[in-house]
Amino acid sequence: MWEGTVVSIYLAPEATEAMMSASEVEAVAGKGLAQDRYFKGSGTFSKPPGPSKEVTLIEIEALDALKRDYKIDLGPEESRRNIVTRGVPLNHLVGVEFNVGEATLRGLRLCEPCEHMARLCQQDIIEGLRHRGGLRAQILSSGKIRVGDRVRASS
Repeated sequence: MWEGTVVSIYLAPEATEAMMSASEVEAVAGKGLAQDRYFKGSGTFSKPPGPSKEVTLIEIEALDALKRDYKIDLGPEESRRNIVTRGVPLNHLVGVEFNVGEATLRGLRLCEPCEHMARLCQQDIIEGLRHRGGLRAQILSSGKIRVGDRVRASS
Protein backbone atom coordinates (compact mmCIF):
# COMPACT_ATOMS: atom_id res chain seq x y z
CA MET A 1 0.00 0.00 0.00
CA TRP A 2 1.20 3.50 -0.77
CA GLU A 3 0.40 6.97 0.50
CA GLY A 4 1.68 10.19 -0.98
CA THR A 5 1.20 13.91 -0.66
CA VAL A 6 0.26 16.95 -2.72
CA VAL A 7 3.47 18.96 -3.19
CA SER A 8 1.96 21.85 -5.15
CA ILE A 9 -1.09 22.96 -7.12
CA TYR A 10 -1.08 24.96 -10.37
CA LEU A 11 -3.85 26.59 -12.37
CA ALA A 12 -3.91 28.73 -15.51
CA PRO A 13 -6.85 31.07 -16.05
CA GLU A 14 -6.60 30.88 -19.87
CA ALA A 15 -4.94 28.76 -22.55
CA THR A 16 -1.14 29.18 -22.85
CA GLU A 17 -1.00 31.52 -19.82
CA ALA A 18 1.58 30.79 -17.14
CA MET A 19 0.52 28.34 -14.47
CA MET A 20 -0.07 30.07 -11.15
CA SER A 21 0.59 28.44 -7.80
CA ALA A 22 -2.34 27.93 -5.44
CA SER A 23 -2.42 26.67 -1.86
CA GLU A 24 -5.82 25.05 -2.39
CA VAL A 25 -8.42 24.48 -5.07
CA GLU A 26 -12.00 23.26 -5.26
CA ALA A 27 -12.29 20.08 -7.32
CA VAL A 28 -15.78 19.92 -8.87
CA ALA A 29 -17.10 16.52 -9.98
CA GLY A 30 -17.74 16.36 -13.71
CA LYS A 31 -16.31 19.83 -14.28
CA GLY A 32 -12.67 20.21 -13.16
CA LEU A 33 -10.66 22.48 -10.90
CA ALA A 34 -12.33 25.83 -10.18
CA GLN A 35 -10.35 28.75 -11.65
CA ASP A 36 -8.49 26.55 -14.15
CA ARG A 37 -8.68 27.06 -17.92
CA TYR A 38 -10.31 23.67 -18.54
CA PHE A 39 -12.97 24.28 -15.89
CA LYS A 40 -13.92 27.38 -17.88
CA GLY A 41 -13.62 25.59 -21.23
CA SER A 42 -10.82 27.90 -22.37
CA GLY A 43 -7.91 25.44 -22.45
CA THR A 44 -6.09 24.76 -25.72
CA PHE A 45 -7.61 21.28 -25.93
CA SER A 46 -11.01 22.05 -24.33
CA LYS A 47 -12.98 20.91 -27.37
CA PRO A 48 -14.55 18.47 -27.09
CA PRO A 49 -15.01 18.63 -23.32
CA GLY A 50 -14.64 15.41 -21.37
CA PRO A 51 -13.59 13.81 -18.12
CA SER A 52 -9.93 13.44 -19.16
CA LYS A 53 -9.63 17.24 -19.07
CA GLU A 54 -10.78 17.70 -15.47
CA VAL A 55 -7.42 17.39 -13.69
CA THR A 56 -3.83 16.39 -14.43
CA LEU A 57 -1.19 15.17 -12.00
CA ILE A 58 2.56 14.62 -12.20
CA GLU A 59 5.08 13.11 -9.79
CA ILE A 60 7.83 15.39 -8.46
CA GLU A 61 10.03 12.30 -8.79
CA ALA A 62 9.55 12.42 -12.60
CA LEU A 63 10.73 16.04 -12.67
CA ASP A 64 13.71 15.12 -10.47
CA ALA A 65 14.58 12.27 -12.87
CA LEU A 66 14.30 14.64 -15.86
CA LYS A 67 16.90 16.87 -14.24
CA ARG A 68 19.13 13.98 -13.21
CA ASP A 69 18.95 11.91 -16.42
CA TYR A 70 18.48 14.59 -19.10
CA LYS A 71 19.97 17.69 -17.42
CA ILE A 72 16.66 19.53 -17.93
CA ASP A 73 15.52 21.58 -14.95
CA LEU A 74 11.76 21.85 -15.51
CA GLY A 75 9.90 23.68 -12.77
CA PRO A 76 6.67 22.02 -11.61
CA GLU A 77 4.60 24.90 -13.02
CA GLU A 78 6.27 24.41 -16.42
CA SER A 79 4.98 20.85 -16.60
CA ARG A 80 1.50 22.33 -17.24
CA ARG A 81 0.02 19.78 -14.78
CA ASN A 82 -2.40 20.83 -12.06
CA ILE A 83 -1.27 18.74 -9.10
CA VAL A 84 2.30 17.75 -8.27
CA THR A 85 2.58 14.70 -6.01
CA ARG A 86 5.27 12.90 -4.04
CA GLY A 87 5.18 9.16 -3.34
CA VAL A 88 2.27 8.41 -5.67
CA PRO A 89 2.61 5.73 -8.39
CA LEU A 90 0.58 7.66 -10.99
CA ASN A 91 1.23 5.25 -13.87
CA HIS A 92 -0.43 2.50 -11.83
CA LEU A 93 -3.59 4.53 -11.22
CA VAL A 94 -5.11 4.23 -14.70
CA GLY A 95 -8.59 2.81 -14.07
CA VAL A 96 -8.20 3.19 -10.30
CA GLU A 97 -10.11 5.39 -7.84
CA PHE A 98 -8.02 7.36 -5.35
CA ASN A 99 -8.42 10.23 -2.91
CA VAL A 100 -6.65 13.58 -3.09
CA GLY A 101 -7.56 15.65 -0.07
CA GLU A 102 -11.36 15.75 0.15
CA ALA A 103 -11.90 14.76 -3.51
CA THR A 104 -12.11 11.32 -5.11
CA LEU A 105 -10.54 10.88 -8.55
CA ARG A 106 -10.30 8.10 -11.11
CA GLY A 107 -7.18 7.79 -13.24
CA LEU A 108 -8.15 7.71 -16.91
CA ARG A 109 -4.95 7.63 -18.94
CA LEU A 110 -1.34 8.67 -18.93
CA CYS A 111 -0.72 12.32 -19.73
CA GLU A 112 2.14 12.04 -22.20
CA PRO A 113 4.20 15.15 -22.99
CA CYS A 114 3.39 16.77 -26.33
CA GLU A 115 4.82 19.34 -28.75
CA HIS A 116 2.45 22.01 -27.38
CA MET A 117 3.81 21.51 -23.86
CA ALA A 118 7.40 21.55 -25.16
CA ARG A 119 6.80 24.85 -26.99
CA LEU A 120 5.29 26.48 -23.90
CA CYS A 121 8.15 25.47 -21.62
CA GLN A 122 10.75 26.08 -24.36
CA GLN A 123 12.61 22.87 -23.64
CA ASP A 124 12.94 19.49 -25.34
CA ILE A 125 11.21 17.50 -22.60
CA ILE A 126 9.33 14.92 -24.66
CA GLU A 127 11.84 12.08 -24.47
CA GLY A 128 12.65 12.69 -20.81
CA LEU A 129 8.99 12.62 -19.73
CA ARG A 130 7.80 9.85 -22.07
CA HIS A 131 5.66 7.44 -19.99
CA ARG A 132 6.21 9.56 -16.87
CA GLY A 133 4.52 12.80 -17.91
CA GLY A 134 1.66 12.36 -15.47
CA LEU A 135 -1.94 11.20 -15.29
CA ARG A 136 -5.25 12.54 -16.59
CA ALA A 137 -8.00 12.01 -14.05
CA GLN A 138 -11.72 12.45 -13.64
CA ILE A 139 -13.20 14.02 -10.50
CA LEU A 140 -15.76 11.61 -9.09
CA SER A 141 -16.63 13.50 -5.90
CA SER A 142 -16.08 17.17 -5.19
CA GLY A 143 -13.94 18.61 -2.43
CA LYS A 144 -11.04 20.84 -1.51
CA ILE A 145 -7.50 19.85 -2.42
CA ARG A 146 -4.74 21.58 -0.48
CA VAL A 147 -0.95 21.54 -0.61
CA GLY A 148 0.16 18.96 1.95
CA ASP A 149 -2.98 16.81 1.59
CA ARG A 150 -2.68 13.05 1.52
CA VAL A 151 -3.05 11.11 -1.71
CA ARG A 152 -4.12 7.50 -1.17
CA ALA A 153 -6.04 4.63 -2.69
CA SER A 154 -9.79 4.75 -2.11
CA SER A 155 -10.98 2.32 0.52
